[in-house]
Amino acid sequence: MDLDAVRTFVAVVDTGQFQDAAAELSITQQAVSKRIAGLEKDLAVRLFTRTARGARLTIDGQAFLPHARELLRVAERAIASVLPGSRPLRVDVIASRSATSGLMRAFHRAHPEIELDVVMLFDVETAIAAIRSGAIDVSFRAVAVPGRPLPDDIASVRVLDEALQLLTGPAHALAGARSVTIAQLTGHRIWMPGIVPGTEWAAYYDDLVAEFGLTIEATGPNFGSDALLDTVADTPALATFMGEQTRLVWPADHGLRRIPVTDPTPVYPHSLLWHRDNPHPALATLRAHLAATTTGHDAAGTWTPSWVLPH
Repeated sequence: MDLDAVRTFVAVVDTGQFQDAAAELSITQQAVSKRIAGLEKDLAVRLFTRTARGARLTIDGQAFLPHARELLRVAERAIASVLPGSRPLRVDVIASRSATSGLMRAFHRAHPEIELDVVMLFDVETAIAAIRSGAIDVSFRAVAVPGRPLPDDIASVRVLDEALQLLTGPAHALAGARSVTIAQLTGHRIWMPGIVPGTEWAAYYDDLVAEFGLTIEATGPNFGSDALLDTVADTPALATFMGEQTRLVWPADHGLRRIPVTDPTPVYPHSLLWHRDNPHPALATLRAHLAATTTGHDAAGTWTPSWVLPH
């Protein structure tokens, strides 16, 4: 149904005259008549009768009027839902316990007036496709994996370098250390069943292994962080890497240790990705907030893969 014709019908009802409706809509009286005639043709009924005093609704016109008004209200709501600033900012944080989820919680505390939709997408290709289609506004990712540069229409900015820590159970050989050098990890089994080939974090850990001769095992099913913590707590031969800002809770009797890694400290680089043409005003607010509240990157004594974008 032609919404312009419906809008014209309501204007004629409200003004009582075709001429006054034309003035209100900034169109000619002839255009008003043409729209009404087209609407009557579509509905196969007469909506008005002409009188000396103007246009009067027929019985069919009276029946159609409340529905016409509702059609216009629905159309207004539909348009408002996609206007920049009138819909939530849609953000991909990868995982609910990740550092990037923490960044967004801090943003929400600082800007509670901005409505957010938070999603968790799996890999960078899925995230980029969602940004380009408009399904999401921004994503936090480590970019850019070798051989897979960002498309020209996707912008990025490095927002956080998150230090990796070694997580061990109480019986692990390194459990009593206040810190460990990365060289001290050589020969120890680091178990990370969540590493999936082809992802950006798989590329990161592949380079970490190649650079420092570490042993990282991704064998076995990934039953999630709770099962990982149970296994590390019970198995003296296994440890795992955990981001410094990853939020985890475990039973007190697990006796798990989070140990800083040094000389150098491997850091996981989190970048914010968005479409260069995205007009959502909250995007600028988020970028400004992250720029003001997050630390710098490539600090002395840290390591990242060579393929990570510097900015």
